[in-house]
Amino acid sequence: MKRLVFPLFLLLNLALCAQQPPVIEYTSVPNFLKLPSDIYFGEAAGVAVNRKGHVFVLSRGNTTGPAYAAAATQLLEFGPDGKYIREIGHNLYAWSYGHAVKVDPEENLWVADKGSDMVIKFDPQGRVAMVFGRKQEASDEGTEALRHVKPPLPPIDGMFRQVTDMAWDKAGNTYISDGYINSRVAKVDKNGNWIKSWGEPGDGPGQFSVPHSIAVDAKGNVYVADRGNRRIQVFDGDGNFLRQITIDVPFDPNARPAIGPTPVQTVSGNGTMQAGSPWAICITPGPNQVLFSSDAYPGRIYKLSLDGKVLGYLGESGKQLKQFGWIHEMACPSEHELYVSELLNWRVQKLILKSTK
Repeated sequence: MKRLVFPLFLLLNLALCAQQPPVIEYTSVPNFLKLPSDIYFGEAAGVAVNRKGHVFVLSRGNTTGPAYAAAATQLLEFGPDGKYIREIGHNLYAWSYGHAVKVDPEENLWVADKGSDMVIKFDPQGRVAMVFGRKQEASDEGTEALRHVKPPLPPIDGMFRQVTDMAWDKAGNTYISDGYINSRVAKVDKNGNWIKSWGEPGDGPGQFSVPHSIAVDAKGNVYVADRGNRRIQVFDGDGNFLRQITIDVPFDPNARPAIGPTPVQTVSGNGTMQAGSPWAICITPGPNQVLFSSDAYPGRIYKLSLDGKVLGYLGESGKQLKQFGWIHEMACPSEHELYVSELLNWRVQKLILKSTK
């Protein structure tokens, strides 16, 4: 009898398929957020939800200025029913190119603005409570877009270069992912004092290639979406590396991208458009916390245990409800309710997930 020989890649694919996690059934609430007739979303860079169910959307709307380097940040609040309430920080000095919005455990609102290199803390009433970083002076002769030089210039304590996100531990310390250039995590205490930072460009443990999103679990462990390296790195609160999580779920190679050509899947190199590469992460409240992570291609959301096991997945790229165009931030008030902001589709979807048990 002739012996059958299977190519290695086929055997690997069969092994992965045997481990395929379940598809999570879900619905998307149609027309959940209701904008006034004279306000429009731009790219929905961020979304956050507080304990009262109010939804905060960080939109690259209300755009002013030239086509290149226009100011594009607008922070909008909606009620639990999706009804528009107010705009927060209209024409704020820090607004340039909004990147992420979060609500801390004390119901304060925080925004990371990639364009101004600033992080702003608002109190629950919407007034500025603390300011981190400083944007370039408009009067300076050398004011211009930041250059991605190699090797990068040394980072400066208290300053950011294209900052991306923030998260908190139980002691009130804030962890800030900083970001496209500095490739590090900064830690400040509850009074705003700079404590330390860790990380640098690279692909080793504790090194980053665009730390794009950040979350903290109930034990104080810090999860960093190391997007360019296609992994989530986990640290303790002092920046000591604990482990890394990679998401390896088989997908249809004919899956359509949200925009542009189908990304070539490579083992090495820039992982931004690789399947499983974390663009946005969030961790649900306790007591049984789970982690959600999203990728840009093939446009899926993954549900994971905190030790990295994929419990299920959902979604695909597209423009219809239940499809996604580059999820940039997620809020997960529970493991059955998700809010996802999309860059390409200029919207936020409210998703209701069915149990995977």
